[in-house]
Amino acid sequence: MQSMEEMIAAAQKAAETIQTQMTEAQAKLDTLEVEGSSGGGLVKVRASARGRIMGVSIDDSLMKPEEKQMLEDLVTAALNDARSKADQVSGEEMTKIQQGIGLPPGMTIPGL
Repeated sequence: MQSMEEMIAAAQKAAETIQTQMTEAQAKLDTLEVEGSSGGGLVKVRASARGRIMGVSIDDSLMKPEEKQMLEDLVTAALNDARSKADQVSGEEMTKIQQGIGLPPGMTIPGL
């Protein structure tokens, strides 16, 4: 039978392992890229899976003063599309990590 000290040490080691794996997962999310688009591809937004915007591409045909409102709407839609895709990829990656460390489905670690 394990002593209380041995059980605490084992729990601490497990927590440190989980923290390391979660930190690595967060770093991986910064390297995964998604692309949101709107207007049939006239506006594109590249983002990391963590949601960091990496670039915006706007088709030249939208660069007219009379198209300003439509352009703003398309940029907003493309940003939201990129964010949605980033959330999806992030969720998939975190699920893989949680399964890999033996957490039950749906259980999350606060702050990660």
